[in-house]
Amino acid sequence: MAAQTGAVLLLVGLLALATMASSNTEGAGDILYSQRQVWKDPNNVLTSWDPTLVNPCTWFHVTCNLDNSVTRVDLGNAGISGTLIPQLGQLKNLQYLELYGNNMSGPIPTTLGNLTRLVSLDLYDNHLTGVIPSSLGAVGTLRFLRLHGNKLAGSIPASLGRLTKLVELELQENMLSGTVPLEILSLVLVGDLTELNVAKNNLAGTVISSKQRVATVIHDTLKTTS
Repeated sequence: MAAQTGAVLLLVGLLALATMASSNTEGAGDILYSQRQVWKDPNNVLTSWDPTLVNPCTWFHVTCNLDNSVTRVDLGNAGISGTLIPQLGQLKNLQYLELYGNNMSGPIPTTLGNLTRLVSLDLYDNHLTGVIPSSLGAVGTLRFLRLHGNKLAGSIPASLGRLTKLVELELQENMLSGTVPLEILSLVLVGDLTELNVAKNNLAGTVISSKQRVATVIHDTLKTTS
């Protein structure tokens, strides 16, 4: 009888471990804790990000679906500083990455192009540098791409023209150069784009709306010589 009881308890324990493991099949807890390690958090908003808890769905600012996969990270205006780690691109079910209004620095990881379920990428009002990764053009689910108010340089990737579900593209107040690719302008006609803002960069020319359903297209005035 004692042996049977011990076997039952062992089975229950194994099932509990299996359930805990399934809640972190994508390694989300490890990834997010690694991200926490490279951030400075003066306001202690990440104190609940405890590596001893297998399931990150219990952490503040993290949202999961019914399968315990991380779908949202909401840390806007949290006073956090530091860089973004490439491993964020392994959060395969992430839909919203909201890190706006912080002191983020360094480049935008190219691996974010692996987030094929991402709907909103809000990294605006930080201190991000480098280029806009062309890999973001692979995120066909993306509807909101807001990168304004950073120090991004280089050209605007033509690959963003593949984002036919994009509603808002806000790239203003950076150091972007070149021109706005025709592939992106075509989203006015064939996509869902309702706002395109590229003002206050080093871009040549202007952006012209040719369809009234576009609510706002904001650009710098074309410079002329007298």
